[in-house]
Amino acid sequence: MAGADSGFGAYSRLLREPGAVALGFWGMVGRFPIAMRPISCLLLISAVTGSLGDAGAVAAAMLVAQGLASPALGRLADRVSQRRVLLTACAAHAAAITSLVVAILLGAPLWLLVVAAAATGCASVSFTSFMRARWTKMVDHGLLRTAFALESVLDETIFLLGPLLVTALAGAHPAAGLVACAVLTTAGSVMVALHRKSEPVPAPTAERPPRAIGVPGVRVLMVAYAGMGFQLGAVDVTMVAFAREWSMPALGGVFLSLTAVGSLAAGVVFGAVDAKLPPRRLLTVTTGVLALGAVPLAFAGSPLMMGFLAVVAGIAIAPALITGSTLLESLAPKGSLSEGFSWLTSAGAVGIASGTAVGGRLADAGFARSAWVAVGGGVLALALSVGGRAALRPRQETTAQ
Repeated sequence: MAGADSGFGAYSRLLREPGAVALGFWGMVGRFPIAMRPISCLLLISAVTGSLGDAGAVAAAMLVAQGLASPALGRLADRVSQRRVLLTACAAHAAAITSLVVAILLGAPLWLLVVAAAATGCASVSFTSFMRARWTKMVDHGLLRTAFALESVLDETIFLLGPLLVTALAGAHPAAGLVACAVLTTAGSVMVALHRKSEPVPAPTAERPPRAIGVPGVRVLMVAYAGMGFQLGAVDVTMVAFAREWSMPALGGVFLSLTAVGSLAAGVVFGAVDAKLPPRRLLTVTTGVLALGAVPLAFAGSPLMMGFLAVVAGIAIAPALITGSTLLESLAPKGSLSEGFSWLTSAGAVGIASGTAVGGRLADAGFARSAWVAVGGGVLALALSVGGRAALRPRQETTAQ
């Protein structure tokens, strides 16, 4: 052992930082609804109206609105403080999600449900982005990659447990999932807002930093994230299509969970290892492994084999996202981190939606086709990491030249 700063001791040192455990816990609480809101909408609307089509339209409206609003909320947080944005947004979110639940239970027309869902999405801050910006303020640079790794592990945990929690709550009442989303978002937002030690300092009015989207390297990362998201969306469809072809549809969720397990385990190890490669090269390595990990999915010949390959396909997910977060921190103008991380989150969400749509179209002709489509998204991310290497040069290196 090299000491507490290396290996898994890095996590111990991170969590010994004053306020770190509270920040991680309440950030996780506030983030849980990310994995709960769409499924809660589907369950409630389908239970009340019996229409999955309407349920899908409402859930999509919420996701699209959130993707569009997140960068604007991030930019606003950089200007006026995360605390103000979190407290205001959580109040608006609670009001919007309450109106959505009431509208659904009263049998309101679809257009009104879509409006309420869009309002809920617009009031949903990107907790993932806000938390990464807070860790950047909270810890020294030597622990930053470990903090981003912790965030990725928490993300995977949320997507493992969130759907299970919604399903359990729906057993009590179909609306319980959305009610829980309002409670968790409010509690997490308030407690994180009160965590003053980690709050990024907003830029003075006379010294507004340039927008993160204006930095070429941030735009390169956005497209790379969209490519990774495209792969993840198509991989999800591949798992579901494979399970359907084997007449075992329940296995689709198992395969998705195994992918998350692979990502979670790799994220824990990646955050503990002191990588010798600079982040730009690490992005090339991780996106390359991510693309290769989807190739074997097209050749899965049994559910047992697909289960193993699902874990393999997930191994590079968290490391690639951790590396991307590390690069973003070194690229975005100081004072624009909340906005910058929000752009990456939105780009990834657009990629996932696109990969799901395209993969779904092709999956009707066989799961292997959607698997090859997934590889294409990973290849795009890899190409951006290689071709955009000059744009991904950190601020310090650019200034020194």
